[in-house]
Amino acid sequence: MSTTINLEQTLSLRDRGAVLIDARSPAEFAEATIPGAINMPILDDAERAEVGTLYKQVGKADARRRGIALVAPKIPAMVEQAAGLQGSTSLPVVVFCWRGGLRSLALTQFLTLAGIPARQLLRGHKGFRRHVLDFLDNGQWGRLIVLRGLTGVGKTHYLHRLGEAGFPILDLEGLANHRGSAFGNLGLPPQPTQKMFESLVWDVLRKVPKEAFVLAEGESRHIGRVALPVQLSRSLQIETSIWLKADMSNRVRNILNDYPAIDSLKTDFTEPIMALKERLGKKTVNRYLELLDAGKWTVLVRDIMENYYDPLYQHTLPERRIEVDLDPEETAMERIQSAISSILDNRHDPQ
Repeated sequence: MSTTINLEQTLSLRDRGAVLIDARSPAEFAEATIPGAINMPILDDAERAEVGTLYKQVGKADARRRGIALVAPKIPAMVEQAAGLQGSTSLPVVVFCWRGGLRSLALTQFLTLAGIPARQLLRGHKGFRRHVLDFLDNGQWGRLIVLRGLTGVGKTHYLHRLGEAGFPILDLEGLANHRGSAFGNLGLPPQPTQKMFESLVWDVLRKVPKEAFVLAEGESRHIGRVALPVQLSRSLQIETSIWLKADMSNRVRNILNDYPAIDSLKTDFTEPIMALKERLGKKTVNRYLELLDAGKWTVLVRDIMENYYDPLYQHTLPERRIEVDLDPEETAMERIQSAISSILDNRHDPQ
């Protein structure tokens, strides 16, 4: 029986709960992988560089022998790790490397010899990457119903609540580890690479058939340092939007709630505030820095929204929209869900 499988078979196994093992080096894994895959490097970064240098300067045979010497001591621990990951499932683990070459072949054979059912992904991560790019460029997915509104209105909060209520959501800011503003990465983990972000977006959109829909926030092309795929960015502009509205006091409260232990982030706010100098001028920025130093968060947040964010994003008010006032908060979800139904039933009128 062949131990190689193609990408379609791999994704089917993955959706059923199979373990995917990325046999590449930690640096390769950190750049991008198939979402959910576990890194079990045959060679670490330094070992991979060493074997690669031998291959170029001495020859293939010497490089392979050195690779075997480096890998051999690791085999028992890798087998135990894979067995632990597989648990009680009868599904085979799927192993991949960059191009479906020697690294994934070797690990697949080790696991098979140890009695762990394993399959090697043909064409490896390189083939998966091509699949992702082709899908994002040429694929089709369902309607994107977009929540929009001024900064602090609570778009992410209500998107998550809709997800908890069973609605399909595409949380772009969550996938990007960024709140989509000048201060968007403060207090959050590092952002994924562009390649990994695209893989995470693919993993959501592929589950949204053309006849279905998914909810998302309105975003500019860039969320921090990652960029939306072009077709997805265009898709966000097509549908009638749901424009959420809240008064300034509630928006300030929402912003302050989004930055837990905010006093501990004081020094992190300095650089983003300094970056506003070109648009707001030195005098205003210096005043903001004084407010920051004094810990006057409410005054600072309100002033930045009134003088920076609102003028900047007021132009995003879409012509085709349903406006939903979030006050009173207790019944806001009902009104948002009604707006979603109206859009799906094509019962809306542009404002």
